[in-house]
Amino acid sequence: LQLVESGGGLVQPGGSLRLSCKAPGYSLDYYTLRWFRQAPGKEREGVACLSSRGGKNYIDSVKGRFTIGRDYANHSLILEMNNLRPEDTATYYCAVKSEMVNLCTISGANDWWGQGTQVTVSS
Repeated sequence: LQLVESGGGLVQPGGSLRLSCKAPGYSLDYYTLRWFRQAPGKEREGVACLSSRGGKNYIDSVKGRFTIGRDYANHSLILEMNNLRPEDTATYYCAVKSEMVNLCTISGANDWWGQGTQVTVSS
């Protein structure tokens, strides 16, 4: 299963971006899905997760600003990012775990990873 992210870019503080993650030829409807990020010089951190049965979880620093969801029409994972801050600058990765669970942990184990998309928040 190959994951392809898109939607990253350069945005001013307070702006918005919408990241997408697809697995060509596969539906992501029945997997646990996660977004991670890694800033230069920092460890990778989990940002949000979405369980196969709809449970969601976010790290505190993005609560109220980021929304994780599924685009069922396009069989993809979405991360809506609003009110972006310079500290959100990082390479963002999607990750997928084949499991059927109600709840997810943000930094849980994954079976597949995307190649990453760069998000830069700067004026």
